[in-house]
Amino acid sequence: MTSLGAFFDSYYRLRPVNATFTGVHDFDHQWPDWSPDGLAAATDAMRGQRDSLAKPAVAAIDLRNVRARDRALAVSFLDVQLAETESRHFQRGNPSLAIGEAAFGIIGLITRPFAPASVRLEGLVSRLEGMPVFLEGARRAISDGVPDEWRLKTLKECDGAERVVGEGLKRWLALESITDARVAAAAERAGTALVSFQRWLERDVRVAPDARYSAGPEFLDLLITKGHWSSIDRRELGRVVRAALDESLAGLDRRARAIASGGWPEVQARLAAAHPDADDYLPRFQRTWQACRKRAIEADLVTWPDAPIRYVPIPEQTRDAAPLLYYLFYRSPAPFDQLPVHDYVVTPVDASLPVEEQTRRLRATNDSVIKLNHVVHHGAIGHHVQNYYAYAGESEIGRVAAVDCASRIGMFLGGTMAEGWACYATDLMEEVGFLTPDESLSQQHTRARLAARAVVDLGLHEGSMSFEAAAALYRDRVGMPPEAARGEVCKNSMFPGTALMYFLGTDGLHRLRASRASAEGANFNLRRFHDRVLSFGAIPVPLLERIW
Repeated sequence: MTSLGAFFDSYYRLRPVNATFTGVHDFDHQWPDWSPDGLAAATDAMRGQRDSLAKPAVAAIDLRNVRARDRALAVSFLDVQLAETESRHFQRGNPSLAIGEAAFGIIGLITRPFAPASVRLEGLVSRLEGMPVFLEGARRAISDGVPDEWRLKTLKECDGAERVVGEGLKRWLALESITDARVAAAAERAGTALVSFQRWLERDVRVAPDARYSAGPEFLDLLITKGHWSSIDRRELGRVVRAALDESLAGLDRRARAIASGGWPEVQARLAAAHPDADDYLPRFQRTWQACRKRAIEADLVTWPDAPIRYVPIPEQTRDAAPLLYYLFYRSPAPFDQLPVHDYVVTPVDASLPVEEQTRRLRATNDSVIKLNHVVHHGAIGHHVQNYYAYAGESEIGRVAAVDCASRIGMFLGGTMAEGWACYATDLMEEVGFLTPDESLSQQHTRARLAARAVVDLGLHEGSMSFEAAAALYRDRVGMPPEAARGEVCKNSMFPGTALMYFLGTDGLHRLRASRASAEGANFNLRRFHDRVLSFGAIPVPLLERIW
């Protein structure tokens, strides 16, 4: 019988960049092997683990027992991974994953002080030296063409990765006062490998037909049942999310007209105009975080952990590359690094920028964006508080599943809790009066956008909606600019089932709260309920509803 210890040993060995972001540093010098032979070997290893972990059958175990539940979750993780490895949507067909791995395999070592720079340097040199072999193997595994939107997205990411291993590394070495000739030589070879990969995408790769944007209904059903642990039939789920989109858009229009004669566009203009000046930019983030914590404690919403955040500009060594990559402002702390303060990085705004660029950035990062996105959803009661509860919880799977890695979280099954809680927590802060009327309306627009993403996720991957129809839905119903709409559909197409995380998680948490409040009556306590929800870690919300 395979133990969970053996499962995690294999998890980190096969996914060394994930290991770095999780705070397991035994593999900081390695890359995964995404060559055809490497993927075949990984498939054999995962299939053997899956068969051993599945005894006894999941249906026969007590899912309320944390160890048994973790075994069942490990089985479902492997089911999803095996399906991914055999599909053309991931390592065997999506070059963006390889470039994301290459970029963040380096970024993970030069932006987080989990060890002295001289120690991290050794892993850095090894990864730079190994990048050409990694990229060549990943390229050989992609043998059946690439959808054009994926190809174009990856070309931008190649540029970002080249900036990391070029000027980015030079800046890091200067910041750390390190002189080591090995870095320059290895970085040059890594840069050459990235350019070669980029030229392959530009000149040689075959463009796959549009049908490749769809992962197919069978794969989607697997993600819904084995990844999200949802028992709702895909067709019924489609009806539910379409109704949610209609309802949220109607609510947006009704509420906007009640507070602004020009409706939602007028409110959007007001929100953009309300922003800090350059001198108060970073302090505004920190004050808003403190205010959120204070209001949540006053309202007795959750037992707030000792988990301080520091808002800082994106580090110099990755600043030029960040706009071209999957570069998160809030990237979850590594659960096993346990650094005393977590750095939340934001777009820099300072007096060195031209006035026009300062104004553009400040309007894009206005007070509403700071409060709703950077504080409530990500840096405060949302992701950050949820992460720290997960890290202290009993579930080993729940501790690491939602860790942000190169292109997505560590385990697909962690998404409904991670994203569902962050969206639900924003609803909570609206309930207790933390949002202004305009910010409350912005939150309503977010609900509509998330429902639209769920509609697209289902339609695109079951094959009932084309790429162009999905882009039109975002553009015409949700009001996204055309370029942003296409970018959103591209992301939806690359990661099937992912946009559903937000809807299934948020809806499930609201439903569970209503159920417990009804069952417990006068004995129901909101803080106790939230503390218990968070104690399970990043496990699927539909599973939590079953075992409560």
